[in-house]
Amino acid sequence: MAANDHTTNGNAQPNEATPSPPKLKILIVGGSLAGLFAGVALKHHGYPTTLLERTPQNLLHNQGAGIVAGGDTLAFFARYDRTGKPVAVPSYKRIYLDRAGEVVHEEVNRQNMTSWDLCYYLLRANYDRVASAYLDDGGRLPEVRESDGEVTYCSGCTVTDVEDLGSQVLVHFTRLHPDGSETKESIEADLVIAADGPSSSIRAKFAPRVQRRYAGYCVIRGTVPELTATRAAREVFAERFCFFHAPGIQNLTYTIAGEHGTTQPGKRLLNFVWYANFAEGSAELETLMTDKHGRHRHITIPPGEMSEEAWAMVMRMGHERLPPQMAEMAAKSTEPFVQCITDVIAPKNLYMGDKVVLIGDALAGFRPHTVASTSQAAFNAMVLVEWLEGSAGRGDFVRQTMQFARAVQDMGVRMGDRSQFEELGIGEYIADRNFASIRREEREYPEWTLEGLGGI
Repeated sequence: MAANDHTTNGNAQPNEATPSPPKLKILIVGGSLAGLFAGVALKHHGYPTTLLERTPQNLLHNQGAGIVAGGDTLAFFARYDRTGKPVAVPSYKRIYLDRAGEVVHEEVNRQNMTSWDLCYYLLRANYDRVASAYLDDGGRLPEVRESDGEVTYCSGCTVTDVEDLGSQVLVHFTRLHPDGSETKESIEADLVIAADGPSSSIRAKFAPRVQRRYAGYCVIRGTVPELTATRAAREVFAERFCFFHAPGIQNLTYTIAGEHGTTQPGKRLLNFVWYANFAEGSAELETLMTDKHGRHRHITIPPGEMSEEAWAMVMRMGHERLPPQMAEMAAKSTEPFVQCITDVIAPKNLYMGDKVVLIGDALAGFRPHTVASTSQAAFNAMVLVEWLEGSAGRGDFVRQTMQFARAVQDMGVRMGDRSQFEELGIGEYIADRNFASIRREEREYPEWTLEGLGGI
């Protein structure tokens, strides 16, 4: 599918330039990080893209989430970012606490921490030149280059069907307009990129038997301005990746960029991630997943939407089970949110004669223990462009992306189940975390990660 592959005209003179064929017209479904990674990379290589995002607002709501900026995330921004804004805060140590809050293990291990909102606004600046306060303090709105592909960002668009036209794909969608009216529309594309998350509607069309499965526990997340934390909390969390394990519980807390992406000490945020078991069908899970308006949510309670009853239950759990510094983070968070941990992975990533491709969470929704979801999206976008540009073959694209997706998804299941449903020694938790931190380029994949991928 390399867009620049062509046969030289036999009548051309040796120094006569042969014009390249037109770039593929590409449609991206999903306007969160995976879709924007793809859009930015494709734009920089001259591909015209249209991005359909179902949220009616032009900008997505801040998810309030910290992200470990893995190697592929950093590589993507190094390759494609034109804002110049730093994207991560360094963490220099990993430490493990006991229930009393004492450090029981520490090791030097540099990692880089970022946030969903900082990544999102930097990607929007690079994709469709959205100006924001996130470009302050060292950033700038990217310049326009003649070589850039044309971009179109469409909000309020929900895909309803994908139709094979032979050489192209026809995507049907409904568009919600600012006045509340809806229209039915369609658009043709040479390639459709499904970046619509772990509940992907595109994946559901091609792999209807693949469903998200609840793993038996949830994650409660939130942030706290670092200067509102006590000195005892700042001493263990500032520029460190801090863990706590106990039966049915895992908590990790670390420093991320603050408001509008500032990395200035004193203005950053402490991000806590707290995994806790809630049996499927239990009264506790029902309470947790009922928002403040009385609406039951299946997967996520967004920031600021937790009910008072659920928050009181969570606070009791925190004070009973967490080290004091981590219980403090939970208590001081003003807009915590909840996500049910689920498992999902598609059997392959190319459909409809290679005209539809799944990337990011639409391909494989990793458990957060892997700290790899954002890196997967960045990696998928980069290697997809390599395939389209001809520097990698179709088989290379399929092998690299599917082996990574399968191996890391399997690793996340094993790590999560060991952490939440087994009682292990601290050394085993440390070994699991260190194994998860192996760079993608250094991983060795078992043979089963290639099963069923014929034709590569």
